[in-house]
Amino acid sequence: MEMMNRIAIVILNWNGSKMLHRFLPAVLACSQGADIVVADNHSTDDSVRMLRESFPQVRLIELEQNLGFAQGYQVALAQVKAEFYVLLNNDVEVTPGWLGPLCQYMDSHPQVAACQPKLRCLWNRSRFEYAGACGGYVDALGYPYCRGRVMAVVESDEGQYDAVASVLWATGAALFIRSQVYWEVGGLDGRFFAHQEEIDLCWRIRSRGYGVACVPQSVVFHWGGGTLPKDSPHKTYLNFRNNLLLLYKNLPDDRLSRVMRIRWLLDALASLQFLAKGNMASFWAVWRARRDFCSLKHRFRADREENLRKTVVSPVPEQTDISILWQYYVRWRRTFTQLPNQII
Repeated sequence: MEMMNRIAIVILNWNGSKMLHRFLPAVLACSQGADIVVADNHSTDDSVRMLRESFPQVRLIELEQNLGFAQGYQVALAQVKAEFYVLLNNDVEVTPGWLGPLCQYMDSHPQVAACQPKLRCLWNRSRFEYAGACGGYVDALGYPYCRGRVMAVVESDEGQYDAVASVLWATGAALFIRSQVYWEVGGLDGRFFAHQEEIDLCWRIRSRGYGVACVPQSVVFHWGGGTLPKDSPHKTYLNFRNNLLLLYKNLPDDRLSRVMRIRWLLDALASLQFLAKGNMASFWAVWRARRDFCSLKHRFRADREENLRKTVVSPVPEQTDISILWQYYVRWRRTFTQLPNQII
């Protein structure tokens, strides 16, 4: 089957004119047969003018306000027709032939709904990139980690994760997904705004019986942190709040209460760690995240009930039974291969 008209690469952009000017030429050159779409999230820089002048062959969708990552994609993808969507960050450098392994894997594995390429760091090309590396998992208490990235430790890529692997979540930086399944499970949850929305999406996909995979024969390079810097208190807020929402939406009843009690303690400890470093803004961001989770939780009750009702795989195997914090801080295990009961 020809790739033409099957794949739409959709890049959500907000004030990323320089990123687009740098990375879009490779997307055009290395993605023959795919439709290229840029959805502009109401940028205030010259992104729209630059796209019209420098890349007239790219379809431009202009959103009327900054809807955030999740809702921005929801609105944009509703205007795109393709068998497969590729959600691609504007700071990703693709490589020749990158789509081939992903498309071939999906064609030969019809029960797999989403996959990702290997994600390496653009500014340190021998290393994995934090936001996805070689496929993601979630530990028993809801903390995400990856093949190639555990907590803040990012490994060098020495081919140790070159086997295709089933994962719980594929990175939103370069997410290859069947459009039919995307809409069947509801797509990205716009209420997350940004951060961990792809984990929520993939968890729904996985619990409803579809597969999620990393196909490391495809390689891309990601700059990372282009919208919010790593030490941003707002990023801290979104990560803590959205992780709690993620757990509330997807954890089965027999685990939710216990996990949430433990997480209250762990979040308190995390806030004190910020305080000890003199980072008052992030200290308060953790507590604002918890407060807002409590006030927002009732709005997600129907989603939780739907998710549990439609679950056919429970527990999801890729939500592991380990504590990544215990393994990292107490057992001093800093790489994925050192963790117990992991599939390499």
